[in-house]
Amino acid sequence: MRLFAAVLPPEHVVDELAAEVAELERLPGADRLRWTNRPGWHFTLAFYGEVTDDLVPDLSDRLDRVARRTVPFSLALSGGGQFGHGKALWTGAHGEVEAMRLLADRAESAARKAGVPMGEHRRYKAHLTVARSRDTVDVRPYVDLLRGFTSSTWTVDELVLVRSTLPRSGVPGEQPRYEAVARWQLGGSGYAR
Repeated sequence: MRLFAAVLPPEHVVDELAAEVAELERLPGADRLRWTNRPGWHFTLAFYGEVTDDLVPDLSDRLDRVARRTVPFSLALSGGGQFGHGKALWTGAHGEVEAMRLLADRAESAARKAGVPMGEHRRYKAHLTVARSRDTVDVRPYVDLLRGFTSSTWTVDELVLVRSTLPRSGVPGEQPRYEAVARWQLGGSGYAR
């Protein structure tokens, strides 16, 4: 199954981001971007790709240990930027970003130790993708608008293992589906739900 470790913002923060994205979608040329639906709003900590069923129990045990070793931390959505000359538009993070970077490093290390092929390590950049494009798009007006955005602060208190299922219908605009397959409380007693 296709898996990644993530931090999910709470519903009230998702509502605030939805209001901001609604403003972005009113800008000229917004129809050239493929906007990410609310269920797709997350901070990917470590992308694992296709993980064979036999590796999932060890990966889960290791992520449980990672969560227990990580204390909850404060975070807010803030600002924005782009990757790939407008191929991805994102909002960033403000607050205890170093704590999230450490959690991302630990989630990646857990996968390596469980035998999940991870490829090259890259320095973690906290971002939540709000739109993508197959073509180069001038997203400077969107980035400028996002620059003034800051959500409410929340306490990140769980690590989530998410399964993603890519679209198969070929219908334009179809989004991947995301399902939380496991959750662990940070600094807590293990499995949460």
